[in-house]
Formats: sequence, C-alpha cells, structure tokens
Amino acid sequence: MQEELRISLAQGATRWHDPAGNRDYYGDLIAPLAGKSDLVILPETFTSGFSNEAIDKAEGMDGPTVAWIAEQAKKLDAAVTGSVQLRTADGVFNRLLWATPDGELQHYDKRHLFRYANEHKRYAAGHDRLSVDWKGWRINPQVCYDLRFPVFCRNRYNVERENQLDFDLQIFVANWPAVRAYPWKTLLRARAIENLAYVAAVNRAGIDGNNLEYAGDSAVIDFLGQPLLELPAGEHIATTTVSARKLAEFRAHFPAMLDADCFELR
Repeated sequence: MQEELRISLAQGATRWHDPAGNRDYYGDLIAPLAGKSDLVILPETFTSGFSNEAIDKAEGMDGPTVAWIAEQAKKLDAAVTGSVQLRTADGVFNRLLWATPDGELQHYDKRHLFRYANEHKRYAAGHDRLSVDWKGWRINPQVCYDLRFPVFCRNRYNVERENQLDFDLQIFVANWPAVRAYPWKTLLRARAIENLAYVAAVNRAGIDGNNLEYAGDSAVIDFLGQPLLELPAGEHIATTTVSARKLAEFRAHFPAMLDADCFELR
C-alpha cells in the first residue's frame, strides 16, 4: 500500500449541456496535475451539469467522453474519476467512470436517484457498489445523493479477507446546490467518522442552467472528521495527501469496526 496518496479535487463550473466544451474545459483545468497526483476527481455529470434534459444527448460507452477520460488518465499518470450520463441497452445511467493509466476502465451506476428532481423518472438506477484497488488503497466511489444513505455507504469489516474493512477511502462526486450546503458538509464528516476512513468529495461550482447556485465546498476529510482540504466557492483545483500509516494507527488504536453489525448489501 502506497504510504501517501495524492488526491486532487477539480471543482469546476460545468458548462450547461456542452459535452465537448466541458471536455476541453476540464482537460485544461487538470492538465497541470500531470505527474503530480495519484487520483484526480471531477464532479458529477461533468459533461452536462445535472439535468434531466441532458438524457437526450447521452453517449454510449464507445463515445467520446469515455475515450477522453481514459486519455486523461494516461496523460496525468493518475486515476481519473467523475460521472456522466451514459446510454446502454438497459437505459441511461448516471455513471461514474474510473480510469487508470494502464488503460483499465471500471464504472459504478448511481444507485440512489434524486427523486426531488425527478431523476428516478428518466434515469435507470444502478445496483452494485464498486470497490477498486489503486496503489494498494481500497476505494469506494459513489455519486451525490448516495451520500444520504449510510447503509449503502457503510464500511463493513470482512473477517474472511484478512480482517480488512471494505475501503480506506470513500469518494463522492456531486452537483449539490448551495441551499443544502450544511447537510453536504455534515454528511461528509459523518461518513468519514462512522467508516473509519478518509472521504474525498468534489462538488461543482457556479450557477447551472436551472439557475441553481453551487457553493463548491469540495473537501478531503480524515477519519476523525477533520478537513485536510476545503475549497471555497468558485473554480479551484487543489491537491492534498492522505496517509496509510495514520489511518492504520488510528484503526488499531480505536477499532470500532470490531463492534459493528454484520450485514449484506442487496
């Protein structure tokens, strides 16, 4: 396990319904990170903004955005992740893509669709949680509204896998409006504390095509709920590191996972 993992947050003002423009925009934003980061995180629906109408222009897995994110991972020599609308034979998903420099591509389909904005009426819901291994770190990426569901976010202790927890780092990519900024900040800290893990979260900035304002508030939070990095409103790109040694020492000192309830996700 790599002792320090460099995490970069790309908090951008996503263009409304402009996939090509957003690929150029985010490509320019993250280009300076080449060779300087291990993990680059983009917001939810970073090619369009959070829009039910963007479904009409949803790409397939053979489309330009999937190719773009794979290219970025190679250019930056880092894992790159973020979500976009992608069409499959089973419907259109809010799909988080996970690309690594070796050409590997994995994905997670948002399970909890945002009923308040009728996302559930137009998009298909995912089912399975994704777990990836990157530089020895176990990572669980999730999408926006998933943050509100602690059972799905729960870090389970697995005695059959060398007594490991499911993950060391949990990621959230989001379009979380400023009007609900306090729940966003509170829930991120709760997930880190209860799961004995780091949390890295990227929210978009600016004002979208529905005239919703986004405060950003992207952050990296440690296992005590303390922020290692917090971004204010506006466009920002920033990097911090998380420590495997500090995480292991805390879990050994405060092994709350040994008293946790066992369950299976369905």
